[in-house]
Amino acid sequence: MSKIVKVIGREIIDSRGNPTVEAEVHLEGGFVGMAAAPSGASTGSREALELRDGDKSRFLGKGVTKAVGAVNGPIAQAILGKDAKDQAGIDKIMIDLDGTENKSNFGANAILAVSLANAKAAAAAKGMPLYEHIAELNGTPGKYSMPVPMMNIINGGEHADNNVDIQEFMIQPVGAKTVKEAIPYGF
Repeated sequence: MSKIVKVIGREIIDSRGNPTVEAEVHLEGGFVGMAAAPSGASTGSREALELRDGDKSRFLGKGVTKAVGAVNGPIAQAILGKDAKDQAGIDKIMIDLDGTENKSNFGANAILAVSLANAKAAAAAKGMPLYEHIAELNGTPGKYSMPVPMMNIINGGEHADNNVDIQEFMIQPVGAKTVKEAIPYGF
C-alpha cells in the first residue's frame, strides 16, 4: 500500500501573475507528488468552480487561501492513511466531501491540485512515469500514443472583441503521424 502520510496546500503565483493552488501529497517511503491547478481566463456556467477569496485588498480578490485551507484541512484529513494508488477512490472522497455539483465548497482548484499531486506520488511509488501510471489506471497498460495538438482557429466569448458566443473553435490534425507534420495543418 502507498499510504498517504501528509498533504500540504499553498498559494503560489501562476504564469499570468494570478494566485493558484499548489498541493503536495507525501507517501510512506518518501514519495512525493506536487501539482498546481491551472485556471482559464474565463469560466463557463457549466464548469467546475475555482474557489477565489473575493478579498479585493489581496490580489484584486483572486487569492486562493480558502481553497488552500480546504486542502490543508478537510481534504487532508479525509485522505490521510488512504492508498494513493486508488486514484478513483481518492477523487471520489474529495468530490463527495465537497458535496456540490460544481465543486464550489472546496473549489475545483483545490480538488484538482490534490488529485494530480496524488497521481504523481503514486506513479513515483510504482517507479514509473505518470503517463504509464495513468494508462494502468485507464486499463490500457502498455498502450501509449503521442497526442496531436489541438489548435484554436477562431476566438469568441470573453477572449475576443466580437459577438461570437462560442469561446473557441478548434481543429485537431487527425492522421498526422508527428507533431512536426501536425503543426502546418493549423495554418
